[in-house]
Amino acid sequence: MSDTTDTNTRIAGIVHANDVVLFMKGTPLFPQCGFSSRAIAILERLGVAYATVDVLQDMEIRSGIKEYSEWPTVPQLYVKGEFIGGSDIMMEMYEAGELAQLVTDAGVARA
Repeated sequence: MSDTTDTNTRIAGIVHANDVVLFMKGTPLFPQCGFSSRAIAILERLGVAYATVDVLQDMEIRSGIKEYSEWPTVPQLYVKGEFIGGSDIMMEMYEAGELAQLVTDAGVARA
């Protein structure tokens, strides 16, 4: 039980320490799945500063993030501590202009 609590505490720390954070497979330069690649492309087009966490490098985070968000897949995007969704939701919001509006309204720093 304490492992789960510790992992949730670590994840919460990461989520709240960064205006925009993407939990993904791989890194921005070398995404390890198409969904992570698409999520990075969207963030790059938005031109916002963001942090990433490679879940493949940390098995506790990899399983813990799914529990933390109650969302079964990675990547997962958080803006100002709020869970936004995965790459499909990011794409829908981006195409509708909602993601750009969200980061603007949240006062997210530009890259």
